[in-house]
Amino acid sequence: MIRPFRPEDAAWLVKRHGALYARDEGFDDTFAPLVASILDGFLADHDPTCEAGWIAEAGGARLGSIFCVRLDQHTAKLRLFLLVPEARGQGLGQRLLETCMTYARDRGYRRMQLWTHESHRAACALYTRNGWLLVASRPVHSFGRDLVEQSWEITFH
Repeated sequence: MIRPFRPEDAAWLVKRHGALYARDEGFDDTFAPLVASILDGFLADHDPTCEAGWIAEAGGARLGSIFCVRLDQHTAKLRLFLLVPEARGQGLGQRLLETCMTYARDRGYRRMQLWTHESHRAACALYTRNGWLLVASRPVHSFGRDLVEQSWEITFH
């Protein structure tokens, strides 16, 4: 099931992002506070008419998340896309992505953007299959690691 994000989901999201990215990507302890600040900002001042978040859930257990936030009148940003390892490979990531993109399109956004890292190969393949284009890539040192940061975009027709 995919349901709307609720404030009580925030602590789980911060904890899961921090733990999974530390384990799978070697990220240091600066990553979870970034996730917390994104969620704090969303909770404090998001516009529910054009911004939303969703949680994937099965049997009361949270499995993932995705958010759509406004960058400007015509552009939405995809944020905090996460799927726990045990829920991957079952089409749930596709469903979350479709939910977010449909929401953005239905709210009149003409395009979406996202920021990720090259190491997230499965997510990048998912973006490509759904019409997203890689528009920028650059090496960075973030979260205690050397990474390749990527920017992706999609234009709705």
